[in-house]
Amino acid sequence: MQIGIVGLPNVGKSTLFNALTKKQVDASNYPFCTIDPNVGVVKVPDERLETLARLSSSREIIPTIVEFVDIAGLVKNAHKGEGLGNQFLSHIREVDAICEVLRAFPDPNVLHVEGSINPTRDRETIHLELAMADLATVAKRIASIEGSAHAGIKEARELLAVCEKCKRALDQGNWVNEAHVSDEEQEKIKDLNLLTVKPLLYVVNASEGDAPPVSLPEKGEDEREGVIMMDVKKEADLAELSDDDLKELGMVRTGLFRLIHAAYETLDLVTFFTTGPKETRAWTVRRGSKAPHAAGVIHSDFERGFIAAEVIAYEHFVQAGGEAKAKEQGTLRLEGKEYMVQDGDVVHFRFSV
Repeated sequence: MQIGIVGLPNVGKSTLFNALTKKQVDASNYPFCTIDPNVGVVKVPDERLETLARLSSSREIIPTIVEFVDIAGLVKNAHKGEGLGNQFLSHIREVDAICEVLRAFPDPNVLHVEGSINPTRDRETIHLELAMADLATVAKRIASIEGSAHAGIKEARELLAVCEKCKRALDQGNWVNEAHVSDEEQEKIKDLNLLTVKPLLYVVNASEGDAPPVSLPEKGEDEREGVIMMDVKKEADLAELSDDDLKELGMVRTGLFRLIHAAYETLDLVTFFTTGPKETRAWTVRRGSKAPHAAGVIHSDFERGFIAAEVIAYEHFVQAGGEAKAKEQGTLRLEGKEYMVQDGDVVHFRFSV
């Protein structure tokens, strides 16, 4: 699962990426310094791992991860090829969700491509560019299927109806995810890999104490959208310190940890665990995934030969003090193929070879 970090040039995208991954990329003060996407693998902090490992006397702890992709800066008219437009758009189509960085910090030494600080304007610029790029994609598909649809081919007629619905929204500069496209309709246009159906997460890059004039949706207005205020430069400085140094100073990387967890939620993921003397490990699946699919995340043979899943809720595992006591107390459940894995499940899969 990948989240693409996007925004206009010089808003702090690469600095945020560096802070997240401690992997240095070129963050020089000029547009388009990030030409090729950089991918960083970020551990998802989860205190449950330590608890499970202690109860199971595990020799190793393996957390789950989220991948962040640092993508070249977007500029106005990118959909027409301005700047690195075509390259930018091809890279962002490949990610599962978008983390949009908006600049709210004043700094005369770091130029803004629009000449002034206005995160609301910048957000509108980005959204319009992505909408226009999708409009071109949808219009191309409409042109290719109109003949078949008018000839009465059912699948083409249905696809045309969905594409025209998307086009009406995009013509107005809106996103497809604002057009009330159903899951069934989205499945029909899945191969278009539209940008404006991707889940969104905002990072407003503001200096401490700033109250930027930015109008963004609060969490809950759209379940897939969240807003995080963060001083990215400060978080990058903190990222240079070890965990022990941070503890000694009484500081934590709260902004980054909130972002990592928010990214995880934006992707609509849940964590389940396997635990034993060898290792305690976190695994990731989409919310609503059934047990055989979760088994396949561990190994494809587990999914093919799935028989059942032995499941203990994390809370019951901890209350019992481990797996053996949980079994004695009857909190271990045997679940079949239709069971949807829940966040925090501690699981052992039964399978046949």
